Amino acid sequence: MASQIYQAVVDGILVGGVYALMAVGLTLIFGVLDIINIAQGVLVILGAYLSYSLSTRAHIDLFTGLLITIPVMFIIGVVIHWAFIRRLRGSERTSMTLLVTYAAALIIEGVLYMLYGADNVQLKASYTTSSVHLLGFYLPWIYVYGFILAVVLVLAVYLLLYRSRFGRTIRATMQDETAARLVGIDVNRVSALTFGIGVAVTAVGGMMYGATNAFNANSGYDLISRLLAIIILGGLGSIGGALAASVFMITLESVVTIWEPTWAIAVFYAALVLVLVIRPQGFFGRKEVRAQ
Repeated sequence: MASQIYQAVVDGILVGGVYALMAVGLTLIFGVLDIINIAQGVLVILGAYLSYSLSTRAHIDLFTGLLITIPVMFIIGVVIHWAFIRRLRGSERTSMTLLVTYAAALIIEGVLYMLYGADNVQLKASYTTSSVHLLGFYLPWIYVYGFILAVVLVLAVYLLLYRSRFGRTIRATMQDETAARLVGIDVNRVSALTFGIGVAVTAVGGMMYGATNAFNANSGYDLISRLLAIIILGGLGSIGGALAASVFMITLESVVTIWEPTWAIAVFYAALVLVLVIRPQGFFGRKEVRAQ
């Protein structure tokens, strides 16, 4: 039993890295723009399908394909912001984004159904089915790569936010949009680019999800509830919190599955409620994100 628990913990940490790849973009978009992007789950699946097309039709390696899918997803994100979000104003903007991003999700889902059908597919490569035996544990290579990618991506987003000039404009917009406008920051441009970056990182999460799970055009709805739970637990707008919450939640679920698989999902959300009762702002969230 002890060995099973240890293996479950290791698996949970590695799988948590995959979920962190999908959650980072969602928490970045909310933290900067106050946008609850319901389309994030479908965008992850779109990223998975882009990798699937490059792999099966152009025979491009999954990781090499990210050099193509990341810019493509960035452009898609900017287009979604331009078409659906940039005109929203006023106190009801955040709640309205729920509706417009849901509309975007429906459009993307419909396009995916037309192009790929309803059958499940999965990304395949030599490293998606192989593993390494290390310190008594069997570690699937794809999950090891995914966890490393998650750490690198979180670090890259952190450096973008806190070690670059563009990051300063992003944080200024996050803290007080009106003041940012007064000092000459083009808030519309910053918002569009930030939304594009938040969608671009789903290309990485989508590739990893597609390499570790069978998926179809409808799979995004299974993801969005988990991703929202993760970013709430990690702290809305916290990049590091998304990684920490992903690892914590998925590890907990993995351990519970050993005893009672049917309770794993319930424990996942029960842990969210319990933590938020103790710390409403999540692991790394702040009580106030924007100036009032």
